[in-house]
Amino acid sequence: MAKPFASSADLGEKRQSLEVLAEGVYALTAEGDPNVGAIEAEDFLVCFEALATPVAARQWLARLREHTDKPIRYLVLSHYHAVRVLGASAFGADVIVTHDKTRELIAERGEQDWASEYARMPRLFKEPESIPGLTWPTATFSDTFTIDLGGDRGDLVAWLPKRRVMFAGDLVESQAALYTGDAFHHDWSTATLDKVASFGAETLVGGRGAVARGKAGVDAAIGQTRDFLAVMLREAGAAGTLKEAFDRTHRALAPRYGSWPIFEHCLPFNVSRLWDELHGVERPRIWTAERDREVWDQLQS
Repeated sequence: MAKPFASSADLGEKRQSLEVLAEGVYALTAEGDPNVGAIEAEDFLVCFEALATPVAARQWLARLREHTDKPIRYLVLSHYHAVRVLGASAFGADVIVTHDKTRELIAERGEQDWASEYARMPRLFKEPESIPGLTWPTATFSDTFTIDLGGDRGDLVAWLPKRRVMFAGDLVESQAALYTGDAFHHDWSTATLDKVASFGAETLVGGRGAVARGKAGVDAAIGQTRDFLAVMLREAGAAGTLKEAFDRTHRALAPRYGSWPIFEHCLPFNVSRLWDELHGVERPRIWTAERDREVWDQLQS
């Protein structure tokens, strides 16, 4: 029997947990659904990630308002994926911050990604008619973007040095499978994770999964991410066809990671992108709803 496409059959609600990571630092996790967070400055809030629709975002903000009524000045988006950005209008942020490349990717493939992710994960799109359109940043940067939080709360580049808290987006997952469908696997598994580790975070909020706490927990999350990528590179690199690459990678990863959220959903798209990368396709191809189905039927059927 064919597997249901991606997460289209995953319609059960996930239990959300709001965690206070430090004074004025919040994270909302939900059993492998996208994580979001917020940081209190002296007289305003910085929010991190926006969820898939304004309705979903307002539910998160209602819980956040049980802890703070400060206005939202900044909304920081780690990357362009629809499930993390299309709820932005609910925040009423003065400034929406992304990397320069994120803005370019929204322009290049934002519409296609919206359709793709809605088909892959319909449960996350609560009342999709509430989405007013693509989310566009109002401030971008190429290296660092520092927000003065005032008082004793340090600076933020998705990193609070005085609290040693990092919001890592999808660069690190803790007890959740990776999505690498538009990644640069070699760079990610080496220099990128080395850079993340160099901060010495003591609390790390990944893109999905549990909050990693303490040095050992953070090291484990980074190590899991690195291992997942290394296994993919090894197995796909030894394969002669795309289907063989998928089968080898699945066999190698499933014993450790197969029960983790979105493993089966992500792996066909991950291996397809890695196969391209290993064969000279440097820039990730755009995922459309049609291409999603083709790859799924080829690899997961």
